[in-house]
Amino acid sequence: MENVKILEHPLLQHKISRLRDETTGTNEFRALVEEIAMLMGYEALNDLPTENVEVKTPIETCKTPMLSGRKLAVVPILRAGLGMVGGITALVPTAKIGHIGLCRNEETHQPEEYYCKLPDTIGERQVVVVDPMLATGGSAIAAINFIKKHGGKNIKFLCIIAAPEGVRVLHRSHPDVQIYVGHLDRELNEDAYICPGLGDAGDRIFGTR
Repeated sequence: MENVKILEHPLLQHKISRLRDETTGTNEFRALVEEIAMLMGYEALNDLPTENVEVKTPIETCKTPMLSGRKLAVVPILRAGLGMVGGITALVPTAKIGHIGLCRNEETHQPEEYYCKLPDTIGERQVVVVDPMLATGGSAIAAINFIKKHGGKNIKFLCIIAAPEGVRVLHRSHPDVQIYVGHLDRELNEDAYICPGLGDAGDRIFGTR
């Protein structure tokens, strides 16, 4: 599928395997999520615009590239997406951070927004939406809908693991959004859990049950 990239770097795959292990504790899990987000961000942000600026080195003055224009906006889908923010901002410390909170309507079973706070001039920024897991795709679609409603245009979506069903529906709903997947898992089970998956990412990041 166009605009879908499955990442295969050995370091990334090793760290995802450590995430899957049920014996991996909260502290290590949280650190791994940040490290994985940084590796994914390095790949996903290879098209950021630059401009040559004048810099004086100890030897001479030269023109050298630096990031140009409005900087990044990182938008985690609450709550698990918060675990990936540090990895992206380690790469781009000047990034602005928004938040989108979604909950499921128990009658319609559709995601509904309960919180949305986005950086100003969102339409002028590269927006990176992060969520460790892409299962049915409903939350990702809703979050991107909200961002577009607020003027966002240049959007990427990063997830650590994904089900094929979620990738298909997200790509179909937002074909203009670049999707980066750390590992494409086998399927969703009857309870809409990713298999083999890694459990509940939010619970494992924050040490809750």
